[in-house]
Amino acid sequence: MLNVNPMATVDEAPGFRRMFRAGRLTLGVFFPIEAFKGDEPSMHDQERLAQRAEALGYAALWVRDVPLRDPSFGDLGQIYDPWVYLGWIAAHTQKIALATGSIVLPLRHPLHVAKAAASIDQLSGGRLVLGVASGDRPVEFPAFGVDIERRAVLFREYFEVIRRVLQLEYPMLKSTAVVLAANADLVPKPLGRLPMLVTGNSGQPLPWIAGHADGWITYPRGIDRQAETVTRWRGEVHAARPGAFKPFVQSLYVDLADDPHLAPTPIHLGFRAGRHFLLSFLDSLRGVGVNHVILNFKYGARPASEVLEEIGTEVLPRLTDARADKPAAVELEPSDAEVDDTVAPQH
Repeated sequence: MLNVNPMATVDEAPGFRRMFRAGRLTLGVFFPIEAFKGDEPSMHDQERLAQRAEALGYAALWVRDVPLRDPSFGDLGQIYDPWVYLGWIAAHTQKIALATGSIVLPLRHPLHVAKAAASIDQLSGGRLVLGVASGDRPVEFPAFGVDIERRAVLFREYFEVIRRVLQLEYPMLKSTAVVLAANADLVPKPLGRLPMLVTGNSGQPLPWIAGHADGWITYPRGIDRQAETVTRWRGEVHAARPGAFKPFVQSLYVDLADDPHLAPTPIHLGFRAGRHFLLSFLDSLRGVGVNHVILNFKYGARPASEVLEEIGTEVLPRLTDARADKPAAVELEPSDAEVDDTVAPQH
């Protein structure tokens, strides 16, 4: 458990392998797997739904880091602490990847994040994919005694601390939050190289993200705009590490209609449509280079269990073989968060 393999790569990690491969698009789902009004979900039957998602072939289950209630945001995520909940869900599943979208680094001590992440990775058999962000809820920063104006600086510093203590034995570190001498080491280590994905821009220039992260989580956009964003990402990755594959991930709110042929209408960061359009849209995303889409069912009119099942049985099996003749067009509602590139799209 304490041995570190300096040659380990992220594509050897079971969670990363299940989620990502060049030229392929997989689907994940955010907890809570339910449609609900207001900001507080019921969290009913989530364990069974997680197991069903795994059986249907979804690639990942995603949790969010929302420490405090802010009614203006309208969503508490899965309510429970993300690390505790990941441990609970890990015990109820076997192979599906477990992902964070995203842990807010400036609000947490980096050694605590590293220890929790490595613990989940060990206990789940290497299934963790660690998404991290700088945070986007202003009420949280003074509550934790953190200057919101320093979140970008803290994010970068904590990211690098976490990376080093997870990969090296007895690293010597000195930063604003951590002083490690040669006689102290963080344990456990992850099973291999733990995948770390940056969410949004988190106050960092894209070349830094491409050079340091193992992938990028960003906003839903129309196909043409997302194609441009993917191209920019691939260019930065190539400049940082020629030939490397670093996945491109996006979130998407979906209100799946009973009528499989229903044409799309926009909702917040997504659309309401029938499954035929959803399949066409997802295939178009794959065509422009998106590798993973995280579905969120919060605004659905139908029970999320039905939507999970329909997508799992009618969309997932066809996604591998589908070939869109032209990009599926829908004008997604713009996100106010995109104006401020320091924020995370799914915190």
